[in-house]
Amino acid sequence: MKDNLKKTLKTVLPILLGVFLVWYSYHKTSPEDRSQILFYIKDADLFWVGLSVILAILSHLSRAIRWNYLLEPLGYKPRLTNNILIILMAYLTNLGIPRTGEILRATALSTYEGVPFEKGFGTIVTERVVDIIVLLALIGLTLVLQTDSILAFLENRGFNLNGILAMLTLGALAMVIFLVFIKKSSHSIAIKIKRFVKGLMDGVLSIFKMRNKWAFVFHTFFIWACYIGMLWVIKYTVPETIGLSFGQLMVAFIAGSFAMTTTNGGIGLYPIAVSSALSVFGIGKVSGDAFGWIMWISQTLLIVVFGAISFLVLPLLNRNR
Repeated sequence: MKDNLKKTLKTVLPILLGVFLVWYSYHKTSPEDRSQILFYIKDADLFWVGLSVILAILSHLSRAIRWNYLLEPLGYKPRLTNNILIILMAYLTNLGIPRTGEILRATALSTYEGVPFEKGFGTIVTERVVDIIVLLALIGLTLVLQTDSILAFLENRGFNLNGILAMLTLGALAMVIFLVFIKKSSHSIAIKIKRFVKGLMDGVLSIFKMRNKWAFVFHTFFIWACYIGMLWVIKYTVPETIGLSFGQLMVAFIAGSFAMTTTNGGIGLYPIAVSSALSVFGIGKVSGDAFGWIMWISQTLLIVVFGAISFLVLPLLNRNR
């Protein structure tokens, strides 16, 4: 009963949060601002929107190719078409129920390609670990590129430099104490954490033992370059954002990345997070909201349309399996 309640809350709460944020965003803006945002969305240059969608498609194709590099050492090489369709299905599923897409990917791979569930799921976990490492590196790069702007923004919000440094120091100290405790503790929870971390490290290190490790690294960078490019070209759809630099857009990119993991596909939160990030650089709320909504709507429509098609096409292509 308790487990069922937890599962229900994990499914329902992100959806409710997303719906609430859409409602909040709608009522927070004046009728004039809403009219202006809609004007920007309707007037968005379809060339740049289309280019953003093409970059997204290329990233999905690259992810499908990269997945096979992880599966090959295990003795499997699924058809690329199946990989693409399975990934698109998983993205669509995540829009409805967070994190179920990964389970669907492993299940579909087992059904249509005969890859055992646990092995397929292990490669997906390895993918996620690699992507988290890249995201952390991008966060570090963004902090270096926009240190002054970010500090100025935090100071305007009541956080002074000494306070920020103190919080970072306390956070680092707490992390060190936690790691030392976990390493020396024989508690069952500590043992589980150690096993989990070891599994993640084994997954990451296995990349350097694979035959196509440099191709894997190339596709990893290509995927994230596409992600950044998707956001970069959207800046040309809103007049006020055209002059934004790479470093400034990276702040919006990081904010949007966190928003995508908080609610289902970033529903409601993504435009708010991106708009708030752009406000650091003097972009007005109307333009920032329009930028965020154009990006979110175009990418979400891509997933909904192609994900739904994948659900229909995948069983037809594999009807003899």
